[in-house]
Amino acid sequence: MTRYIGCIDIHAGKVKQIVGGTLQSSTGLATNFVSEKPSSYYADLYKKNNVIRSHVIKLGLSDENDRVALEAIKEWPNHLQVGGGVNDTNAKWWIEQGADKVIITSWLFPDGRFDKGRLERISNIVGRDHLVVDLSCRRRADGEWAVAINKWQTLTSMVLNREVFGMFEQYCSEFLVHAADVEGLCKGIEEELVSKLGEWSRVPVVYAGGAMSVKDLELVERLSRGRVDLTYGSALDIFGGDVKFAELVQVSERVSELPKGV
Repeated sequence: MTRYIGCIDIHAGKVKQIVGGTLQSSTGLATNFVSEKPSSYYADLYKKNNVIRSHVIKLGLSDENDRVALEAIKEWPNHLQVGGGVNDTNAKWWIEQGADKVIITSWLFPDGRFDKGRLERISNIVGRDHLVVDLSCRRRADGEWAVAINKWQTLTSMVLNREVFGMFEQYCSEFLVHAADVEGLCKGIEEELVSKLGEWSRVPVVYAGGAMSVKDLELVERLSRGRVDLTYGSALDIFGGDVKFAELVQVSERVSELPKGV
């Protein structure tokens, strides 16, 4: 029952689509799209089309990014997820402001090392049902996918597998996984990773990275046996791409009604 999941990426106070692998600094940053519309426009669009579980990601810490993220959340309260700079001091505040869930990323890996105590603490603060763990990754030379943090520039020693997902599932209700090597390129999804995510996780997983066609939704459905959902960014016409948002919503509704494994 694969669904299309929306995104609102915020950088320097604007809704943008960025090539993920270039996020390390403003120098050399590859930007696919900068919107003149406010974040609330996209939140309202998702609300009107029932694009549930969509996420708002702040790419960089600033009061302006916080303001723009909050604007989206207020437009569709208790339905959008927020990530970027979330930690144990602000996670509860975002929930109180109307975020359905908070997405936790680099904060779980101080100095690049996983800290289970931090995971337990933030899960206790907001509750498992309000926590999404971001296990975005890059592929190593040996073919394994390692969790990538700090704008996807730092590879940790944590390799994705069934055991890792099983451990995190005790503390969160959902995963977000960007394939950082293909994020923003619109050149195709990481098919093997999507297949593995369908095997490894027993809770909802949203995959992001490389989607370039409406057909990718059906491909993810087949590869994951309906257990993985798919985010589209730069490929969508609402972000300057060629994939029609209205068509994608229609296909998503149809695909999501299929029994798992079809």
